[in-house]
Amino acid sequence: MKELSVLNKFFVKYKWHFLLGILFVSASNYFRVLQPQMIREALDLVFENIAMYRQLDGFELQAGLYSQIGLILFYFGLLVVFLAIMMGIFMYFMRQTIIVMSRLIEYDMRKEIFAHYEKLSLAFYKRNNTGDLMSRVTEDVSKVRMYLGPAVLYGINLISLFVLVIVSMLNVSVELTLYSLAPLPLLSLSIYYVSNLINSRSTVIQQQLAHLTSISQESYSGIRVVKSYVQEKFMGKYFSEESETYMGKAMDLAKVNALFFPTMLLLIGASTLITVYIGGLQVVAGKITPGNILEFVLYVNMLTWPVTAIGWIASIIQQAAASQKRINEFLDSKPDIVSTLIDKKPLSGLIEFDQVGFIYPDTGIEAIKNISFRLEPGQKMALIGRTGSGKSTVADLIVRMYDVSSGEIRIDGKKLQDHDLANLRRRIGYVPQDIFLFSDSVSNNIRFGRADATQEEIEAVTKAAAVYDDIASLPERFETLVGERGVTLSGGQKQRVSIARALIKKPDIVILDDCLSAVDTNTEKKILSFLGDQLAGVTAIIITHRIYSLLQFDKILVIDEGGIAESGTHQELLDKKGYYFELFEQQQAEEPVDS
Repeated sequence: MKELSVLNKFFVKYKWHFLLGILFVSASNYFRVLQPQMIREALDLVFENIAMYRQLDGFELQAGLYSQIGLILFYFGLLVVFLAIMMGIFMYFMRQTIIVMSRLIEYDMRKEIFAHYEKLSLAFYKRNNTGDLMSRVTEDVSKVRMYLGPAVLYGINLISLFVLVIVSMLNVSVELTLYSLAPLPLLSLSIYYVSNLINSRSTVIQQQLAHLTSISQESYSGIRVVKSYVQEKFMGKYFSEESETYMGKAMDLAKVNALFFPTMLLLIGASTLITVYIGGLQVVAGKITPGNILEFVLYVNMLTWPVTAIGWIASIIQQAAASQKRINEFLDSKPDIVSTLIDKKPLSGLIEFDQVGFIYPDTGIEAIKNISFRLEPGQKMALIGRTGSGKSTVADLIVRMYDVSSGEIRIDGKKLQDHDLANLRRRIGYVPQDIFLFSDSVSNNIRFGRADATQEEIEAVTKAAAVYDDIASLPERFETLVGERGVTLSGGQKQRVSIARALIKKPDIVILDDCLSAVDTNTEKKILSFLGDQLAGVTAIIITHRIYSLLQFDKILVIDEGGIAESGTHQELLDKKGYYFELFEQQQAEEPVDS
Protein backbone atom coordinates (compact mmCIF):
# COMPACT_ATOMS: atom_id res chain seq x y z
CA MET A 1 0.00 0.00 0.00
CA LYS A 2 3.05 2.27 0.22
CA GLU A 3 3.08 2.85 -3.55
CA LEU A 4 -0.70 3.33 -3.64
CA SER A 5 -0.68 5.97 -0.89
CA VAL A 6 -0.07 8.67 -3.53
CA LEU A 7 -3.65 8.07 -4.68
CA ASN A 8 -5.12 9.31 -1.39
CA LYS A 9 -5.31 12.83 -2.84
CA PHE A 10 -7.92 11.57 -5.31
CA PHE A 11 -10.02 10.06 -2.51
CA VAL A 12 -9.98 13.49 -0.87
CA LYS A 13 -10.92 15.17 -4.15
CA TYR A 14 -13.86 12.82 -4.71
CA LYS A 15 -14.71 12.41 -1.02
CA TRP A 16 -18.47 12.75 -1.57
CA HIS A 17 -18.49 9.97 -4.15
CA PHE A 18 -16.47 7.86 -1.73
CA LEU A 19 -18.52 8.61 1.40
CA LEU A 20 -21.85 8.17 -0.38
CA GLY A 21 -20.54 4.92 -1.80
CA ILE A 22 -19.78 3.64 1.71
CA LEU A 23 -23.28 4.68 2.80
CA PHE A 24 -24.96 2.93 -0.14
CA VAL A 25 -22.88 -0.24 0.36
CA SER A 26 -23.84 -0.35 4.02
CA ALA A 27 -27.53 0.26 3.24
CA SER A 28 -27.52 -2.47 0.59
CA ASN A 29 -25.94 -4.97 2.99
CA TYR A 30 -28.36 -3.97 5.77
CA PHE A 31 -31.34 -5.00 3.64
CA ARG A 32 -29.43 -8.09 2.56
CA VAL A 33 -28.79 -9.23 6.14
CA LEU A 34 -32.47 -8.78 7.04
CA GLN A 35 -33.52 -11.42 4.49
CA PRO A 36 -32.18 -14.48 6.39
CA GLN A 37 -33.91 -13.16 9.53
CA MET A 38 -37.23 -13.04 7.71
CA ILE A 39 -36.68 -16.57 6.37
CA ARG A 40 -35.80 -17.73 9.92
CA GLU A 41 -39.05 -16.24 11.26
CA ALA A 42 -41.02 -17.98 8.52
CA LEU A 43 -39.37 -21.36 9.16
CA ASP A 44 -39.80 -21.10 12.92
CA LEU A 45 -43.45 -20.23 12.35
CA VAL A 46 -43.90 -23.45 10.41
CA PHE A 47 -42.10 -25.52 13.08
CA GLU A 48 -44.13 -23.92 15.89
CA ASN A 49 -47.48 -24.61 14.22
CA ILE A 50 -46.79 -28.00 12.67
CA ALA A 51 -47.62 -29.88 15.91
CA MET A 52 -50.90 -27.97 16.29
CA TYR A 53 -51.72 -28.62 12.64
CA ARG A 54 -51.33 -32.37 13.17
CA GLN A 55 -53.45 -32.28 16.36
CA LEU A 56 -56.30 -30.71 14.39
CA ASP A 57 -56.30 -33.58 11.90
CA GLY A 58 -59.96 -34.28 10.98
CA PHE A 59 -61.22 -30.95 12.30
CA GLU A 60 -62.45 -28.03 10.20
CA LEU A 61 -60.04 -25.71 12.06
CA GLN A 62 -57.12 -27.50 10.35
CA ALA A 63 -57.99 -25.97 6.98
CA GLY A 64 -58.26 -22.51 8.54
CA LEU A 65 -54.90 -22.89 10.27
CA TYR A 66 -53.38 -24.06 6.98
CA SER A 67 -54.76 -21.01 5.16
CA GLN A 68 -53.56 -18.68 7.92
CA ILE A 69 -50.02 -20.14 7.87
CA GLY A 70 -49.95 -19.92 4.06
CA LEU A 71 -51.06 -16.28 4.14
CA ILE A 72 -48.40 -15.37 6.72
CA LEU A 73 -45.72 -17.15 4.66
CA PHE A 74 -46.91 -15.24 1.59
CA TYR A 75 -46.46 -11.96 3.46
CA PHE A 76 -43.00 -13.08 4.57
CA GLY A 77 -42.23 -13.85 0.90
CA LEU A 78 -43.35 -10.37 -0.16
CA LEU A 79 -41.24 -8.86 2.59
CA VAL A 80 -38.17 -10.80 1.40
CA VAL A 81 -38.81 -9.62 -2.18
CA PHE A 82 -39.15 -6.04 -0.93
CA LEU A 83 -35.86 -6.32 0.97
CA ALA A 84 -34.19 -7.75 -2.17
CA ILE A 85 -35.50 -4.84 -4.25
CA MET A 86 -34.20 -2.30 -1.73
CA MET A 87 -30.86 -4.10 -1.68
CA GLY A 88 -30.71 -3.91 -5.50
CA ILE A 89 -31.53 -0.20 -5.55
CA PHE A 90 -28.72 0.64 -3.17
CA MET A 91 -26.35 -1.66 -5.09
CA TYR A 92 -27.08 0.41 -8.19
CA PHE A 93 -26.30 3.64 -6.34
CA MET A 94 -23.10 2.23 -4.81
CA ARG A 95 -21.79 1.42 -8.31
CA GLN A 96 -22.84 4.85 -9.55
CA THR A 97 -20.70 6.45 -6.86
CA ILE A 98 -17.59 4.30 -6.36
CA ILE A 99 -17.18 2.95 -9.91
CA VAL A 100 -17.86 6.41 -11.36
CA MET A 101 -15.30 7.79 -8.90
CA SER A 102 -12.72 5.31 -10.22
CA ARG A 103 -13.36 6.41 -13.81
CA LEU A 104 -12.99 10.06 -12.86
CA ILE A 105 -9.70 9.31 -11.07
CA GLU A 106 -8.53 7.30 -14.09
CA TYR A 107 -9.24 10.35 -16.26
CA ASP A 108 -7.35 12.62 -13.85
CA MET A 109 -4.39 10.22 -13.64
CA ARG A 110 -3.97 10.02 -17.40
CA LYS A 111 -4.09 13.81 -17.64
CA GLU A 112 -1.57 14.15 -14.80
CA ILE A 113 0.85 11.63 -16.31
CA PHE A 114 0.56 13.11 -19.81
CA ALA A 115 1.09 16.63 -18.46
CA HIS A 116 4.13 15.42 -16.51
CA TYR A 117 5.52 13.74 -19.62
CA GLU A 118 5.31 17.07 -21.44
CA LYS A 119 7.28 18.80 -18.67
CA LEU A 120 10.15 16.32 -18.75
CA SER A 121 13.29 17.24 -20.62
CA LEU A 122 14.57 15.84 -23.89
CA ALA A 123 17.15 13.72 -22.05
CA PHE A 124 14.32 11.77 -20.37
CA TYR A 125 12.94 10.69 -23.75
CA LYS A 126 16.36 9.55 -24.86
CA ARG A 127 16.62 7.34 -21.77
CA ASN A 128 13.16 5.76 -22.13
CA ASN A 129 11.49 4.18 -25.13
CA THR A 130 8.09 5.23 -26.40
CA GLY A 131 6.43 1.85 -25.84
CA ASP A 132 7.24 1.94 -22.12
CA LEU A 133 5.87 5.48 -21.84
CA MET A 134 2.65 4.39 -23.55
CA SER A 135 2.32 1.28 -21.39
CA ARG A 136 2.47 3.29 -18.18
CA VAL A 137 -0.16 5.80 -19.25
CA THR A 138 -2.54 3.10 -20.55
CA GLU A 139 -2.09 -0.42 -19.19
CA ASP A 140 -0.67 0.57 -15.80
CA VAL A 141 -3.35 3.21 -15.22
CA SER A 142 -6.03 0.62 -16.07
CA LYS A 143 -4.55 -1.73 -13.44
CA VAL A 144 -4.63 1.05 -10.87
CA ARG A 145 -8.24 1.86 -11.76
CA MET A 146 -9.20 -1.70 -10.89
CA TYR A 147 -7.94 -0.99 -7.38
CA LEU A 148 -9.72 2.38 -7.20
CA GLY A 149 -13.03 0.91 -8.38
CA PRO A 150 -13.80 -2.81 -8.00
CA ALA A 151 -11.21 -3.51 -5.29
CA VAL A 152 -12.32 -0.56 -3.14
CA LEU A 153 -15.98 -1.37 -3.77
CA TYR A 154 -15.71 -5.04 -2.84
CA GLY A 155 -13.37 -4.21 0.03
CA ILE A 156 -15.96 -1.87 1.55
CA ASN A 157 -18.65 -4.43 0.79
CA LEU A 158 -16.62 -7.14 2.54
CA ILE A 159 -16.06 -5.09 5.70
CA SER A 160 -19.64 -3.84 5.84
CA LEU A 161 -21.16 -7.27 5.26
CA PHE A 162 -18.81 -8.92 7.74
CA VAL A 163 -19.75 -6.48 10.49
CA LEU A 164 -23.50 -6.77 9.89
CA VAL A 165 -23.46 -10.57 9.51
CA ILE A 166 -21.24 -11.25 12.52
CA VAL A 167 -23.29 -8.92 14.74
CA SER A 168 -26.46 -10.74 13.63
CA MET A 169 -24.83 -14.12 14.26
CA LEU A 170 -23.57 -13.11 17.71
CA ASN A 171 -27.07 -11.99 18.68
CA VAL A 172 -28.25 -15.55 18.06
CA SER A 173 -25.40 -17.65 19.44
CA VAL A 174 -21.83 -16.71 20.34
CA GLU A 175 -20.77 -20.37 20.44
CA LEU A 176 -22.19 -21.22 17.00
CA THR A 177 -20.67 -18.04 15.56
CA LEU A 178 -17.19 -18.99 16.75
CA TYR A 179 -17.50 -22.50 15.31
CA SER A 180 -18.84 -21.19 11.98
CA LEU A 181 -16.00 -18.69 11.56
CA ALA A 182 -13.24 -21.03 12.76
CA PRO A 183 -11.85 -21.74 9.23
CA LEU A 184 -11.36 -18.01 8.48
CA PRO A 185 -7.91 -17.61 10.16
CA LEU A 186 -6.60 -20.21 7.69
CA LEU A 187 -7.93 -17.95 4.95
CA SER A 188 -5.88 -15.01 6.24
CA LEU A 189 -2.68 -17.05 6.27
CA SER A 190 -3.20 -18.27 2.71
CA ILE A 191 -3.85 -14.69 1.51
CA TYR A 192 -0.68 -13.44 3.20
CA TYR A 193 1.40 -16.14 1.54
CA VAL A 194 -0.01 -15.93 -1.96
CA SER A 195 -0.24 -12.12 -2.16
CA ASN A 196 3.55 -11.86 -1.94
CA LEU A 197 3.85 -14.18 -4.93
CA ILE A 198 1.29 -12.13 -6.84
CA ASN A 199 3.13 -8.86 -6.18
CA SER A 200 6.50 -10.06 -7.49
CA ARG A 201 5.01 -11.77 -10.54
CA SER A 202 2.77 -8.80 -11.38
CA THR A 203 5.79 -6.48 -11.55
CA VAL A 204 7.58 -8.84 -13.96
CA ILE A 205 4.46 -9.15 -16.13
CA GLN A 206 4.01 -5.38 -16.42
CA GLN A 207 7.65 -4.96 -17.43
CA GLN A 208 7.30 -7.62 -20.11
CA LEU A 209 4.08 -6.02 -21.37
CA ALA A 210 5.88 -2.68 -21.69
CA HIS A 211 8.58 -4.47 -23.69
CA LEU A 212 5.94 -5.96 -26.02
CA THR A 213 4.40 -2.52 -26.51
CA SER A 214 7.81 -1.10 -27.41
CA ILE A 215 8.40 -3.85 -30.00
CA SER A 216 4.99 -3.21 -31.55
CA GLN A 217 5.44 0.56 -31.65
CA GLU A 218 8.89 0.33 -33.25
CA SER A 219 7.70 -2.26 -35.79
CA TYR A 220 4.73 -0.15 -36.87
CA SER A 221 6.73 3.09 -36.99
CA GLY A 222 9.54 1.43 -38.94
CA ILE A 223 7.34 -0.70 -41.20
CA ARG A 224 9.05 0.73 -44.32
CA VAL A 225 12.43 -0.49 -43.10
CA VAL A 226 11.00 -3.86 -42.04
CA LYS A 227 9.48 -4.41 -45.49
CA SER A 228 12.39 -3.05 -47.51
CA TYR A 229 14.78 -5.43 -45.72
CA VAL A 230 12.26 -8.33 -45.94
CA GLN A 231 12.37 -8.81 -42.18
CA GLU A 232 8.65 -9.51 -41.63
CA LYS A 233 9.29 -13.11 -40.60
CA PHE A 234 12.16 -12.16 -38.30
CA MET A 235 10.12 -9.44 -36.56
CA GLY A 236 7.13 -11.77 -36.35
CA LYS A 237 9.29 -14.50 -34.81
CA TYR A 238 10.86 -12.03 -32.39
CA PHE A 239 7.45 -10.72 -31.32
CA SER A 240 6.15 -14.28 -31.00
CA GLU A 241 9.05 -15.27 -28.74
CA GLU A 242 8.53 -12.25 -26.50
CA SER A 243 4.78 -12.94 -26.45
CA GLU A 244 5.45 -16.51 -25.34
CA THR A 245 7.64 -15.14 -22.55
CA TYR A 246 4.77 -12.86 -21.51
CA MET A 247 2.31 -15.75 -21.73
CA GLY A 248 4.54 -17.94 -19.55
CA LYS A 249 4.79 -15.26 -16.89
CA ALA A 250 1.05 -14.55 -17.08
CA MET A 251 0.32 -18.28 -16.72
CA ASP A 252 2.51 -18.42 -13.62
CA LEU A 253 0.43 -15.62 -12.12
CA ALA A 254 -2.81 -17.32 -13.19
CA LYS A 255 -1.72 -20.51 -11.43
CA VAL A 256 -1.13 -18.59 -8.22
CA ASN A 257 -4.51 -16.89 -8.54
CA ALA A 258 -6.12 -20.27 -9.19
CA LEU A 259 -5.09 -21.43 -5.71
CA PHE A 260 -7.38 -18.87 -4.09
CA PHE A 261 -10.83 -19.84 -5.28
CA PRO A 262 -10.78 -23.59 -4.50
CA THR A 263 -9.27 -22.78 -1.11
CA MET A 264 -11.96 -20.21 -0.38
CA LEU A 265 -14.78 -22.54 -1.41
CA LEU A 266 -13.31 -25.38 0.66
CA LEU A 267 -13.17 -23.20 3.76
CA ILE A 268 -16.69 -21.86 3.23
CA GLY A 269 -17.96 -25.45 2.71
CA ALA A 270 -16.27 -26.45 5.96
CA SER A 271 -18.01 -23.57 7.73
CA THR A 272 -21.38 -24.74 6.42
CA LEU A 273 -20.81 -28.31 7.63
CA ILE A 274 -19.70 -27.08 11.05
CA THR A 275 -22.76 -24.83 11.26
CA VAL A 276 -25.20 -27.65 10.49
CA TYR A 277 -23.49 -30.08 12.90
CA ILE A 278 -23.02 -27.73 15.87
CA GLY A 279 -26.34 -26.02 15.18
CA GLY A 280 -28.16 -29.38 15.20
CA LEU A 281 -26.68 -30.20 18.60
CA GLN A 282 -27.78 -26.80 19.94
CA VAL A 283 -31.32 -27.29 18.59
CA VAL A 284 -31.51 -30.63 20.42
CA ALA A 285 -30.25 -28.85 23.54
CA GLY A 286 -32.94 -26.20 23.09
CA LYS A 287 -30.47 -23.32 22.79
CA ILE A 288 -31.53 -22.22 19.28
CA THR A 289 -34.39 -22.90 16.88
CA PRO A 290 -34.26 -24.84 13.57
CA GLY A 291 -34.72 -21.50 11.81
CA ASN A 292 -31.48 -20.27 13.34
CA ILE A 293 -29.58 -23.11 11.58
CA LEU A 294 -30.98 -22.03 8.22
CA GLU A 295 -30.27 -18.42 9.12
CA PHE A 296 -26.63 -19.28 9.89
CA VAL A 297 -26.24 -21.35 6.72
CA LEU A 298 -27.54 -18.39 4.72
CA TYR A 299 -25.16 -16.05 6.54
CA VAL A 300 -22.18 -18.33 5.88
CA ASN A 301 -23.06 -18.63 2.21
CA MET A 302 -23.70 -14.90 2.12
CA LEU A 303 -20.04 -14.48 3.07
CA THR A 304 -18.91 -16.90 0.34
CA TRP A 305 -18.32 -14.32 -2.40
CA PRO A 306 -16.94 -11.54 -0.16
CA VAL A 307 -14.55 -14.00 1.50
CA THR A 308 -13.64 -15.56 -1.84
CA ALA A 309 -13.14 -12.04 -3.20
CA ILE A 310 -10.42 -11.42 -0.62
CA GLY A 311 -8.01 -13.30 -2.85
CA TRP A 312 -9.24 -11.44 -5.92
CA ILE A 313 -9.00 -8.09 -4.12
CA ALA A 314 -5.52 -8.95 -2.90
CA SER A 315 -4.48 -9.84 -6.44
CA ILE A 316 -5.86 -6.55 -7.80
CA ILE A 317 -4.16 -4.53 -5.07
CA GLN A 318 -0.83 -6.24 -5.67
CA GLN A 319 -1.06 -5.70 -9.43
CA ALA A 320 -2.12 -2.08 -8.88
CA ALA A 321 0.79 -1.55 -6.49
CA ALA A 322 3.21 -2.93 -9.09
CA SER A 323 1.70 -0.66 -11.77
CA GLN A 324 1.61 2.39 -9.51
CA LYS A 325 5.26 1.81 -8.65
CA ARG A 326 6.09 2.03 -12.37
CA ILE A 327 3.96 5.17 -12.69
CA ASN A 328 5.58 6.74 -9.63
CA GLU A 329 9.02 6.16 -11.12
CA PHE A 330 8.15 8.57 -13.93
CA LEU A 331 6.09 10.95 -11.82
CA ASP A 332 9.05 11.25 -9.45
CA SER A 333 11.32 12.16 -12.38
CA LYS A 334 12.07 15.85 -12.25
CA PRO A 335 12.57 17.89 -15.43
CA ASP A 336 16.12 19.07 -15.93
CA ILE A 337 14.82 22.28 -17.49
CA VAL A 338 12.56 24.35 -15.23
CA SER A 339 11.20 27.89 -15.48
CA THR A 340 9.15 29.76 -12.89
CA LEU A 341 9.15 33.10 -14.70
CA ILE A 342 6.25 34.58 -16.63
CA ASP A 343 7.26 37.14 -19.23
CA LYS A 344 5.30 37.58 -22.46
CA LYS A 345 7.57 40.23 -23.99
CA PRO A 346 8.77 39.71 -27.58
CA LEU A 347 12.45 39.12 -28.29
CA SER A 348 14.63 41.60 -30.14
CA GLY A 349 16.80 38.72 -31.37
CA LEU A 350 20.24 39.41 -29.86
CA ILE A 351 21.98 36.05 -29.32
CA GLU A 352 25.28 35.68 -27.46
CA PHE A 353 27.32 32.53 -26.80
CA ASP A 354 30.08 33.03 -24.22
CA GLN A 355 32.56 30.12 -24.01
CA VAL A 356 29.70 27.61 -24.20
CA GLY A 357 30.43 23.93 -23.70
CA PHE A 358 28.02 21.03 -23.46
CA ILE A 359 28.35 17.38 -22.46
CA TYR A 360 25.39 15.05 -22.97
CA PRO A 361 24.39 13.93 -19.45
CA ASP A 362 23.57 10.31 -20.34
CA THR A 363 26.48 9.47 -22.62
CA GLY A 364 29.19 11.80 -21.37
CA ILE A 365 29.95 12.84 -24.98
CA GLU A 366 31.29 16.39 -25.32
CA ALA A 367 29.17 17.82 -28.13
CA ILE A 368 30.48 21.40 -28.23
CA LYS A 369 33.30 23.25 -26.47
CA ASN A 370 34.25 26.88 -26.00
CA ILE A 371 31.88 28.31 -28.63
CA SER A 372 31.52 32.08 -28.58
CA PHE A 373 29.72 34.40 -30.99
CA ARG A 374 27.41 37.39 -31.00
CA LEU A 375 24.49 37.70 -33.40
CA GLU A 376 22.82 41.11 -33.55
CA PRO A 377 19.04 41.49 -33.98
CA GLY A 378 18.03 40.93 -37.60
CA GLN A 379 21.32 39.34 -38.60
CA LYS A 380 21.58 35.95 -40.29
CA MET A 381 24.18 33.36 -39.48
CA ALA A 382 25.10 30.00 -41.03
CA LEU A 383 26.45 27.07 -39.05
CA ILE A 384 28.30 24.75 -41.39
CA GLY A 385 30.05 21.50 -40.61
CA ARG A 386 30.24 17.78 -41.04
CA THR A 387 27.66 15.39 -39.63
CA GLY A 388 28.14 15.00 -35.89
CA SER A 389 30.19 18.16 -35.52
CA GLY A 390 27.76 19.66 -32.95
CA LYS A 391 25.68 22.00 -35.15
CA SER A 392 22.27 20.70 -34.00
CA THR A 393 23.38 20.86 -30.37
CA VAL A 394 23.77 24.63 -30.74
CA ALA A 395 20.12 24.85 -31.86
CA ASP A 396 18.95 22.63 -28.97
CA LEU A 397 20.77 24.87 -26.50
CA ILE A 398 19.20 28.06 -27.90
CA VAL A 399 15.67 26.70 -27.46
CA ARG A 400 16.85 25.32 -24.08
CA MET A 401 16.21 21.65 -24.69
CA TYR A 402 19.31 21.29 -22.52
CA ASP A 403 21.20 23.60 -20.18
CA VAL A 404 24.82 24.32 -20.96
CA SER A 405 27.56 22.44 -19.10
CA SER A 406 29.85 25.47 -19.09
CA GLY A 407 29.79 29.06 -20.25
CA GLU A 408 26.68 31.13 -20.77
CA ILE A 409 24.02 31.81 -23.42
CA ARG A 410 22.28 35.18 -23.42
CA ILE A 411 19.33 36.37 -25.45
CA ASP A 412 18.60 40.10 -25.43
CA GLY A 413 21.30 40.45 -22.78
CA LYS A 414 19.60 38.06 -20.30
CA LYS A 415 20.82 34.60 -19.38
CA LEU A 416 18.75 31.91 -21.02
CA GLN A 417 17.69 30.62 -17.58
CA ASP A 418 16.22 34.05 -16.77
CA HIS A 419 13.74 33.88 -19.66
CA ASP A 420 10.19 32.55 -19.47
CA LEU A 421 10.76 29.15 -21.09
CA ALA A 422 7.35 28.96 -22.75
CA ASN A 423 7.63 32.49 -24.12
CA LEU A 424 11.19 31.82 -25.31
CA ARG A 425 10.15 28.79 -27.32
CA ARG A 426 7.01 30.54 -28.53
CA ARG A 427 9.13 33.39 -29.95
CA ILE A 428 11.55 31.06 -31.76
CA GLY A 429 10.60 29.37 -35.02
CA TYR A 430 12.57 26.14 -34.87
CA VAL A 431 12.62 23.55 -37.64
CA PRO A 432 14.59 20.57 -36.27
CA GLN A 433 16.55 18.15 -38.38
CA ASP A 434 14.25 15.30 -37.36
CA ILE A 435 11.01 16.33 -39.06
CA PHE A 436 7.81 15.26 -37.28
CA LEU A 437 4.26 15.66 -38.54
CA PHE A 438 1.16 14.61 -36.62
CA SER A 439 -1.42 12.19 -37.99
CA ASP A 440 -3.77 15.01 -38.89
CA SER A 441 -4.63 17.30 -41.79
CA VAL A 442 -2.01 19.44 -43.50
CA SER A 443 -3.66 22.65 -42.26
CA ASN A 444 -3.77 21.44 -38.65
CA ASN A 445 -0.11 20.46 -38.81
CA ILE A 446 0.75 23.99 -39.91
CA ARG A 447 -1.71 25.51 -37.44
CA PHE A 448 0.15 23.64 -34.68
CA GLY A 449 2.59 26.57 -34.82
CA ARG A 450 -0.21 29.04 -34.04
CA ALA A 451 -3.69 27.81 -33.24
CA ASP A 452 -5.51 31.00 -34.28
CA ALA A 453 -3.92 31.18 -37.75
CA THR A 454 -6.42 31.85 -40.54
CA GLN A 455 -6.61 29.83 -43.74
CA GLU A 456 -5.26 32.81 -45.67
CA GLU A 457 -2.20 32.96 -43.41
CA ILE A 458 -1.66 29.23 -43.81
CA GLU A 459 -1.77 29.50 -47.58
CA ALA A 460 0.63 32.46 -47.49
CA VAL A 461 3.30 30.60 -45.49
CA THR A 462 2.97 27.50 -47.66
CA LYS A 463 3.67 29.64 -50.71
CA ALA A 464 6.69 31.06 -48.92
CA ALA A 465 7.86 27.53 -48.11
CA ALA A 466 7.29 26.50 -51.75
CA VAL A 467 4.87 23.73 -50.77
CA TYR A 468 1.55 25.35 -51.77
CA ASP A 469 1.42 23.69 -55.20
CA ASP A 470 2.14 20.27 -53.67
CA ILE A 471 -0.69 20.70 -51.16
CA ALA A 472 -3.06 21.96 -53.86
CA SER A 473 -2.50 18.72 -55.80
CA LEU A 474 -3.51 16.53 -52.83
CA PRO A 475 -6.98 14.89 -52.92
CA GLU A 476 -8.47 17.16 -50.22
CA ARG A 477 -5.93 19.94 -50.47
CA PHE A 478 -5.23 21.42 -47.01
CA GLU A 479 -7.63 18.98 -45.31
CA THR A 480 -5.75 15.91 -46.54
CA LEU A 481 -4.63 13.63 -43.71
CA VAL A 482 -0.87 13.12 -43.81
CA GLY A 483 -0.80 9.83 -41.87
CA GLU A 484 1.37 8.90 -38.90
CA ARG A 485 4.58 10.99 -38.87
CA GLY A 486 3.52 12.40 -42.27
CA VAL A 487 4.02 9.06 -43.98
CA THR A 488 1.93 10.04 -47.04
CA LEU A 489 4.22 12.98 -47.88
CA SER A 490 7.69 12.89 -49.36
CA GLY A 491 10.73 13.92 -47.34
CA GLY A 492 10.95 17.28 -49.10
CA GLN A 493 7.24 17.98 -48.62
CA LYS A 494 7.48 17.21 -44.90
CA GLN A 495 10.42 19.57 -44.57
CA ARG A 496 8.58 22.39 -46.29
CA VAL A 497 5.40 21.86 -44.25
CA SER A 498 7.61 22.06 -41.14
CA ILE A 499 9.09 25.34 -42.39
CA ALA A 500 5.57 26.69 -42.90
CA ARG A 501 4.64 25.57 -39.37
CA ALA A 502 7.59 27.54 -37.98
CA LEU A 503 6.89 30.65 -40.05
CA ILE A 504 3.19 30.77 -39.10
CA LYS A 505 4.33 31.68 -35.58
CA LYS A 506 5.73 34.99 -36.88
CA PRO A 507 8.82 34.34 -34.75
CA ASP A 508 11.42 36.81 -33.55
CA ILE A 509 14.19 34.24 -34.11
CA VAL A 510 14.26 31.54 -36.80
CA ILE A 511 16.42 28.41 -36.58
CA LEU A 512 16.46 26.07 -39.56
CA ASP A 513 18.39 22.86 -38.91
CA ASP A 514 19.34 21.24 -42.22
CA CYS A 515 15.71 21.54 -43.36
CA LEU A 516 16.44 21.86 -47.09
CA SER A 517 18.36 18.62 -47.53
CA ALA A 518 15.47 16.80 -49.22
CA VAL A 519 14.33 19.52 -51.67
CA ASP A 520 15.43 19.97 -55.25
CA THR A 521 17.54 22.90 -56.47
CA ASN A 522 14.67 24.95 -57.89
CA THR A 523 12.56 24.57 -54.73
CA GLU A 524 15.59 25.44 -52.63
CA LYS A 525 16.06 28.66 -54.60
CA LYS A 526 12.40 29.64 -54.02
CA ILE A 527 12.66 29.08 -50.27
CA LEU A 528 15.99 30.88 -49.98
CA SER A 529 14.61 33.80 -51.96
CA PHE A 530 11.80 34.14 -49.43
CA LEU A 531 14.15 33.82 -46.49
CA GLY A 532 16.34 36.53 -47.94
CA ASP A 533 13.51 38.96 -48.66
CA GLN A 534 10.93 38.38 -45.93
CA LEU A 535 13.12 37.59 -42.92
CA ALA A 536 15.35 40.62 -43.30
CA GLY A 537 14.37 41.97 -39.87
CA VAL A 538 14.38 38.61 -38.10
CA THR A 539 17.41 37.00 -36.50
CA ALA A 540 18.00 33.74 -38.37
CA ILE A 541 20.37 30.80 -37.91
CA ILE A 542 20.69 28.33 -40.78
CA ILE A 543 22.33 25.02 -39.88
CA THR A 544 23.54 23.07 -42.88
CA HIS A 545 26.31 21.09 -44.48
CA ARG A 546 25.78 23.02 -47.75
CA ILE A 547 26.67 26.54 -48.76
CA TYR A 548 23.76 28.77 -49.79
CA SER A 549 25.20 31.43 -52.07
CA LEU A 550 21.76 32.98 -52.57
CA LEU A 551 21.66 34.04 -48.93
CA GLN A 552 23.79 36.88 -47.65
CA PHE A 553 24.98 35.81 -44.20
CA ASP A 554 26.35 38.32 -41.72
CA LYS A 555 28.32 35.54 -40.05
CA ILE A 556 29.33 32.03 -41.02
CA LEU A 557 30.70 29.62 -38.43
CA VAL A 558 32.39 26.40 -39.49
CA ILE A 559 31.97 23.86 -36.70
CA ASP A 560 34.36 20.94 -36.42
CA GLU A 561 34.56 18.43 -33.57
CA GLY A 562 32.43 20.65 -31.35
CA GLY A 563 34.46 23.83 -31.76
CA ILE A 564 34.65 26.78 -34.14
CA ALA A 565 37.19 25.92 -36.83
CA GLU A 566 36.58 28.99 -39.02
CA SER A 567 34.42 32.10 -38.84
CA GLY A 568 33.78 35.12 -41.03
CA THR A 569 31.79 36.17 -44.07
CA HIS A 570 31.49 34.14 -47.25
CA GLN A 571 34.34 35.93 -48.99
CA GLU A 572 36.57 35.95 -45.94
CA LEU A 573 36.22 32.18 -45.54
CA LEU A 574 36.93 31.60 -49.23
CA ASP A 575 40.11 33.65 -48.88
CA LYS A 576 41.27 31.43 -46.01
CA LYS A 577 41.35 28.39 -48.32
CA GLY A 578 40.22 26.11 -45.48
CA TYR A 579 37.37 23.62 -44.99
CA TYR A 580 34.77 26.17 -46.16
CA PHE A 581 36.69 26.77 -49.37
CA GLU A 582 37.01 23.01 -50.02
CA LEU A 583 33.27 22.51 -49.39
CA PHE A 584 32.40 25.40 -51.72
CA GLU A 585 34.65 24.06 -54.50
CA GLN A 586 33.20 20.57 -54.14
CA GLN A 587 29.63 21.89 -54.20
CA GLN A 588 30.31 24.02 -57.28
CA ALA A 589 31.66 20.98 -59.10
CA GLU A 590 28.56 18.92 -58.23
CA GLU A 591 25.95 21.52 -59.22
CA PRO A 592 24.63 21.22 -62.79
CA VAL A 593 25.46 24.03 -65.21
CA ASP A 594 22.37 25.94 -66.41
CA SER A 595 21.97 25.64 -70.18
